[in-house]
Amino acid sequence: MSSAVRYLGPPSETGVEEPAADGRRRRSQDSRARIVQAMLDLVREGDVSPSAELVAARADVGLRTVFRHFSDLDSLYREMSAVISSELMALVETPFKGGTPRERVLELVERRGWAYEKIAAFKRASEVHRHQSPALVADSERMVRVSRDILRGQLPPELAKDKVRFEAIDLMLSFEAWSRLRREQALSPKRATEVLRLVISGLLDEPNA
Repeated sequence: MSSAVRYLGPPSETGVEEPAADGRRRRSQDSRARIVQAMLDLVREGDVSPSAELVAARADVGLRTVFRHFSDLDSLYREMSAVISSELMALVETPFKGGTPRERVLELVERRGWAYEKIAAFKRASEVHRHQSPALVADSERMVRVSRDILRGQLPPELAKDKVRFEAIDLMLSFEAWSRLRREQALSPKRATEVLRLVISGLLDEPNA
């Protein structure tokens, strides 16, 4: 991930950073934070591919400042992805409330729905750019891998080893399934959750002998 340029002057004879250099560094850090926030806001508002000009205008910085901090817009998307990942990790680390595997898996429906609503705009933006960004591809693959590991850890061992049912449940818990229900089928978050709970409940049941 690109790092902001550090505007540090030469060290003083005492080894203490000069006040002017310290001020430049703080301004640089502030500009970088405003650029990232501007990107997040524009994408959240529905612009899956905001231009550098729009980002600069929203952040109230010059266009050169955007590219001074980020070598290209892909670097800015990578920064955006890191911010979203940190938000999702807080959800991942929250303990489950359910006492049984079935309860915990159905709890995943609620959790995933909440998370997908939060990151939907950013996920769609990353899909637009991932073909030209190895970093975004890696982020997407990591998200899928972590999601599958979490599901596998909550399922009873015999069901986790059932490849067909595992893949079916994993599909139902995917962002793509949630997006289809919310956008193409125009369901509310509550109704989309009900649909997924119904389907996954059936998949959790023991297959007929």
